[in-house]
Amino acid sequence: MGLYINKGNAGFSTARNSEYVDKSGLIAVVNSTLDTERKFSCVTRCRRFGKSMAAKMLSAYYDHSCDSRSLFADLQIAQDPSFERHLNKYPIIYLDLTDFVTRYKDESIVTHIEAALKADVLEAYPQVAVRDTDDLMNCLVRIAIATGEKFIFIIDEWDAICREFKPGTSAMDDYVNWLRRMFKGVSANDAFAGVYMTGILPIKKYKTESALNNFVEYSMVDPFNMAKFFGFTDEEVRALTKKHNMDEDELVKWYDGYQIGDEPSMFNPNSVMMALRSRRCRSYWTCTGAYDAVTNYIQMNYEGLKDDIIKMLGGGRCKVDPTTFLNDMSIIRSKDDVFTVLIHLGYLAYNWRKDECYIPNREVAGEMVNAVKSNNWTQVVDALQRSEDLLQATLDGDEEAVAQGVDAAHDEHTSILSYNNENSLACVLSIAYYYARNDYVMHRELPTGKGFADIVLIPRKNIDSPAIVLELKCNKDADSAIDQIKRKNYPAKVKEYADNLMLVGINYDRQTKQHTCHIERINEK
Repeated sequence: MGLYINKGNAGFSTARNSEYVDKSGLIAVVNSTLDTERKFSCVTRCRRFGKSMAAKMLSAYYDHSCDSRSLFADLQIAQDPSFERHLNKYPIIYLDLTDFVTRYKDESIVTHIEAALKADVLEAYPQVAVRDTDDLMNCLVRIAIATGEKFIFIIDEWDAICREFKPGTSAMDDYVNWLRRMFKGVSANDAFAGVYMTGILPIKKYKTESALNNFVEYSMVDPFNMAKFFGFTDEEVRALTKKHNMDEDELVKWYDGYQIGDEPSMFNPNSVMMALRSRRCRSYWTCTGAYDAVTNYIQMNYEGLKDDIIKMLGGGRCKVDPTTFLNDMSIIRSKDDVFTVLIHLGYLAYNWRKDECYIPNREVAGEMVNAVKSNNWTQVVDALQRSEDLLQATLDGDEEAVAQGVDAAHDEHTSILSYNNENSLACVLSIAYYYARNDYVMHRELPTGKGFADIVLIPRKNIDSPAIVLELKCNKDADSAIDQIKRKNYPAKVKEYADNLMLVGINYDRQTKQHTCHIERINEK
């Protein structure tokens, strides 16, 4: 056992001694790539989404210096046909690059990495003859030939150097060249049965091509068949909340909302586990280290960026083209690049079918609001604060205050919306009612028996508040909006609140540029 080679299974054993959600199915996916053209994998996801846990799991499973059968016997992978074939069968090199970036800040960091790994490898294989001129790669090839055993190389936080050193520095150039030397040449096939790199960012692009184009990349944008291993699924969270007697709806509100690949409902795993341990839902991202980066990115305010952030805070979605991003956090050239890096950091979720990004949940929305405040977007901050007053005025049935609140929202957001129809008004109102998302689930155009309700606010579980149906009109009157609500069959979700329901009709007069409001409370008891 060394510092970097054949480290054993202690890291994963510690995880199994704690509460562990079974993600061992990832091993079967990696097994299917070993000794194939797909054996070079780069799996990236945002902070606190289980990157290091997965790396430790893989290391424990493959490492031939230990017996890990008992750690995996009760997990999903034990039922897979490949389980026995690869269990503890390989020499493992495990490199966590944060160990080096925290120790070495100079341009020679790659020299330190090469020297440390080479020394560890030579100590582990003193019987294999090497030459004084051999670099680490040559040593590994000689060992593989002599022993008949190929290595599996696992790199955790592979992009730590990319985040620490700017493009064009000798450290960055040395690191990219070192990766190419290790994994892109012909010798890599002789030395490695598989390579698994994990981090936050996909592999850096030069022009449009990856620096290591022989790697298969799995990311927050393109997870392929690894999507279900990127976070906690709805089923997994449901089991956890049942076990801990926690309110599932609260965890959904705070930590759900990521759509990763074809997985429609994914939770932030670290935040879920923290909430279960503390028995309290709140933001656990304040210590992730990405907050300063987020504030810097949104401060750039490329054309339309501020407006789109506001729109997403209101529950809207924005188009994004993630293909232009060079996978380098220091090279941001457009609004698309800003959105894409925020997707990789986990501050935005991504729907690949529609090429849309959005704010996934309350935890992230709160951090985004904090970022907006720290950028002194005074106008936006004031609008967010007025949102609380608007909800309270609605619940109080104060028609005049609601109309004034909508007027203010109109004035605030005319730069991002053309005020010509009910749909535009609905977009503004979804922003104006931002505060309501703390206690309500907001539905835009919820289907009814006859048409659609423009906006419906359904109280979250354990919230003693009325459901709210908002109908919007232009150049008519607020009463006609109420009449239209009554002519429709309420959707099932609204019928549950027939004894505690508010109907809100809002009309916008294009000539006077004023709103009017009429509110009725329905109580069928």
